[in-house]
Amino acid sequence: MNASRAALIKQRLSALESQTPELEGAAVISVEGLMIASRLPEALTDDLMAAMATAMLALGERIANDLNRGELSQVYIKGEHGYVLLMAVNESAVLTAIASEEAKLGLVFLDMRQVVADLRKLL
Repeated sequence: MNASRAALIKQRLSALESQTPELEGAAVISVEGLMIASRLPEALTDDLMAAMATAMLALGERIANDLNRGELSQVYIKGEHGYVLLMAVNESAVLTAIASEEAKLGLVFLDMRQVVADLRKLL
């Protein structure tokens, strides 16, 4: 991926964080587990986030397939302190976001869908 495209993706992630204050970080990750672009808190490394997102994606796809739910579009995990959200961009990448426990998921998913539409044009 060229530098200008990566910069555009990172700008879109920054805009997502600006319009969704409950987000604590976001990243675009390839299905092979490679970080494409990220805006993550310092405590999270790109490698850790990419590995975790790839594992979530693989398990989500297996569950959706084995239980005849169709093609996977999103996965979310709720923990005591917030959410980890995954949304498919295309067959080769996913948008991953970390949201606080105060997040209104409907609004977060709406914002993420808008970003995914933009990312599909860039990837």
